[in-house]
Amino acid sequence: MGAWASDPFGNDTACDWKYDAESAADLSFVSKAIEKIHQQGDEYLDADAAQEAIAAADVLARLRGKFYTRNSYTESIDEWVANHPITPSQELLTSAIRAIDRILTEPSEILELWGESDKFDEWKKHLTDLQDRLR
Repeated sequence: MGAWASDPFGNDTACDWKYDAESAADLSFVSKAIEKIHQQGDEYLDADAAQEAIAAADVLARLRGKFYTRNSYTESIDEWVANHPITPSQELLTSAIRAIDRILTEPSEILELWGESDKFDEWKKHLTDLQDRLR
């Protein structure tokens, strides 16, 4: 896991995902990332899919004006949000909250990886805070 921070864009996978997301004109890239989590059901959840869904959920929160960390890693996504004043549907927001619940439930590779880290509590708090920003 190429992570340097526990926030939603503090990892290689989320930053790679955002480069593709920046060219989108709507929320299809966000809903696709979130839907991947739900398609997994109770199967072992891949860390990359989870990190993309977390980044996607963070984009939704930013669209609602509930920004978290703003830094060089989020600059292009913040610009995208400013240029695309889209109001996310309640259905998509609820889906994102449920996806985070699934990410925090075994079997989940990202849960295991962060569970081995001394930053686990910090990472988990970022996710519960993200859920609050989506509500």
